Amino acid sequence: MPNKKVLLSGNDAVALGAIRAGCRFYAGYPITPQNEIPAFMAKHMPEAGGTFIQAESELAAINMVFGAAAAGVRAMTSSSSPGISLKQEGISYIAGAELPAVIINMMRAGPGLGNIWPSQADYFQAVKGGGHGDYHLIVLAPSFVQEAYELTHLAFDLADKYRNPVMLLGDGLVGQITEGVNLDIGYSAAKKDKKWALTGAKNRKPNIIRSLYMDQDVLEAHNLALQKKYRDISEKEVRFEEYMAKDADILIVSYGSMARIAKEAIGILRENGIKAGLFRPISLWPFPYQELAIASEKARRILVVEMSYGQMVEDVRLAINGKKEIEFLGRSGGGIPEEEDIIEEVKSIIRDTV
Repeated sequence: MPNKKVLLSGNDAVALGAIRAGCRFYAGYPITPQNEIPAFMAKHMPEAGGTFIQAESELAAINMVFGAAAAGVRAMTSSSSPGISLKQEGISYIAGAELPAVIINMMRAGPGLGNIWPSQADYFQAVKGGGHGDYHLIVLAPSFVQEAYELTHLAFDLADKYRNPVMLLGDGLVGQITEGVNLDIGYSAAKKDKKWALTGAKNRKPNIIRSLYMDQDVLEAHNLALQKKYRDISEKEVRFEEYMAKDADILIVSYGSMARIAKEAIGILRENGIKAGLFRPISLWPFPYQELAIASEKARRILVVEMSYGQMVEDVRLAINGKKEIEFLGRSGGGIPEEEDIIEEVKSIIRDTV
C-alpha cells in the first residue's frame, strides 16, 4: 500500500497501522462496533505474509495471541467491552509472562450486553487491571482517526520495548468515524532481537516463558521486578495534550472522542469571552498526574467530561489532590455529552462562582 493520505475509518486505520507496524498474527472474534478490524485483517494479513484467525471465542483468541507473542511474533487481538471482559484472564497471563501484545478495545455501552453505541465506561477495567494480580497495561486513547493509526504503531513499539501488553482504548465513535489519514509517517518494523522468544532451542539453552511460580519467594521477586518495570514506564511514557489551557479559567479534562467534542465547545466558549481550555490524557496508564496538576494551577475550576458516570474523574481527583473544586459531566448507556451540554455546564459553573 503506497504512502499517501487516504480516507479511513478509525477501525481500518487501527488495522492498517498494525500491519504496517509489523503485526503478523491476529486472532479475534466478531463483535460490534469493531468488526471492521477483523474484516480488514482477514483481507490484508495474508497479503503481508501474516496469519489471520477468527477464533471460536474471545478466550481462544487471547490465548492464541499469548502463543504467537511467546514465539516472538508481533501479535494483536481486538474486541469491544464484553468481549474484552472475556479476555481478562488471558491478558493477566500475558502480563505475568512479560509478553508483548496489543489489545484493541472499541468500547460500547454496558453493563452486560448493553448496546452498540459509544461509551467510555471501560476505563476502570483498562487502567486498574481488569484481570487478577498486580499488573498494568500501557493504555493509549486516540481522539481521532490519524491518531488511531499512529498510536497503533506506538503500541507495538512500547509492547516490545517493555515486554508488556498495550491496550488501545477507543470507542464506537472513533472506530466508526471516517477521516483523512496521512500514511507518510515513520513506523518501525518488528523487533528482530527477541532472545527470550520460544523459537526452538537448536544450539542454545531452551527458553522458558511462564507466569506460574510455585515458590512464594520466587513469585514475590517476579512481582517486585514487574513493579520496577511499571515505575520505569510511569516515568518515561506519559503522554498528554493541552489545548488553550495556559490561561484557562475553566479547565476541561477529557480523553478520546469526548476530547474532540470538548475542543469544539471550547472554541464556542472562547468566542463568547469565556476562557476555557482542555487537558487531554493520551496515556491513560500511566496517567499524567503531575502534568495535570501543573496545568490546573491557574484554573479556577475543573470540569471532567466522560461518556461514563464517573471513572477517569477519580484519577483527576488524585492528580488535583483537593487543591481545586472538580465538577463532573457524564452520560452513559450510549448517551454522548454534546457541545451544548458542555457549554451549558461551563456557564452554570461560572454562575455558581460569581
